[in-house]
Amino acid sequence: MTTRIRVVLVDDQPLFRHGVAAVVAAQPDLQLVGEAGSGAEAVALLDAVEADVVLMDIRMPDVDGAEATRRLLSPERAARRTSPLRIIVLTTFGLDERARAAVDVGAAGFLLKDASPEFLVSAIRAVHAGTAVAAAGDLSALLGETGRTAPPPPTELASLTERERRVFDCAAEGLSNAEIAARLFLSESTVKTHISNVLAKLGVRDRVQLVVLAHRHGLGGAVGSD
Repeated sequence: MTTRIRVVLVDDQPLFRHGVAAVVAAQPDLQLVGEAGSGAEAVALLDAVEADVVLMDIRMPDVDGAEATRRLLSPERAARRTSPLRIIVLTTFGLDERARAAVDVGAAGFLLKDASPEFLVSAIRAVHAGTAVAAAGDLSALLGETGRTAPPPPTELASLTERERRVFDCAAEGLSNAEIAARLFLSESTVKTHISNVLAKLGVRDRVQLVVLAHRHGLGGAVGSD
């Protein structure tokens, strides 16, 4: 039997937790291993429980989601884990500096709380597989930049090769390595190498920051894609 993805849900609203817990429990490949009502509770819980993916509400009393994410992804805690911990930030607000802060310290993705159950489940599976999640529609709302004039592209973009730029454009749409490979007729290992090179050249840590960069500068498929 395939090992199920272990999920922890962190939100200060019991009714919301109950609904998401039901969605997770209905999936044969997911397992809810814990719930917490605050960031402080989440940190204590995850010091005691092994998990793969955390669904983290960004606005909570006591310790908020951004600070909890920073603590959970600290080098000291990461060194004690047997497998990587991925965190998906959940936010209600269109422009949320705390969500941005969580992404800056290592959150693997972010979703608006009104995302469909199907998209939420897909996001859990995607981040567990190592792909950052940032839906274009959610990104527009999160960054609150719809209608603004995009700033000039970063100068580092010129350092990308033609193939790397095509991979960048695909990644900006939120495509997985497999989807990029199929679109560009490449192997997944080649795509993975190109992604690593792109991240290094642009000076961004991971794919979610790549999508944020693309959106802010009006680049690739990050703007206006579904």
